[in-house]
Amino acid sequence: MPAGIGVCTDVVIRAYRAIGIDLQQRVHEDMARAFSSYPKAWGLARPDPNIDHRRVPNLQAYLRRQNAQLAVSRNAADYQAGDLVTWMLPGALPHIGLVTDRRTADGARPLIVHNIGRGPELEDMLLGFEITGHYRYLGE
Repeated sequence: MPAGIGVCTDVVIRAYRAIGIDLQQRVHEDMARAFSSYPKAWGLARPDPNIDHRRVPNLQAYLRRQNAQLAVSRNAADYQAGDLVTWMLPGALPHIGLVTDRRTADGARPLIVHNIGRGPELEDMLLGFEITGHYRYLGE
């Protein structure tokens, strides 16, 4: 799939692939080992390597299982470049993005790279929605 197309999880998967970590494969393999540890929201009887990594709740479950979960905070200083953040958007839509080393014009917050339906974007949106997860995954 071209880099300008996809969903929020695709931004994360592509970022990790760029540093040599195949998160798609890792999520699938973990789901195959521990399927009962993952959400049942889609009525699947078994993992599907084509879609599992593209669901924010599955990424959250994987990251928790990898002990990558950090405390959720409304303090922007608690978020470092490379951290993953999940939000709940209006309409109960889960969303994920990646904290970057770029900052807002006033330096107060890190910018987030994400895809909210318009292709990958770099935005000041860390504190714009309800934060539901904060993760630091090093791929170990």
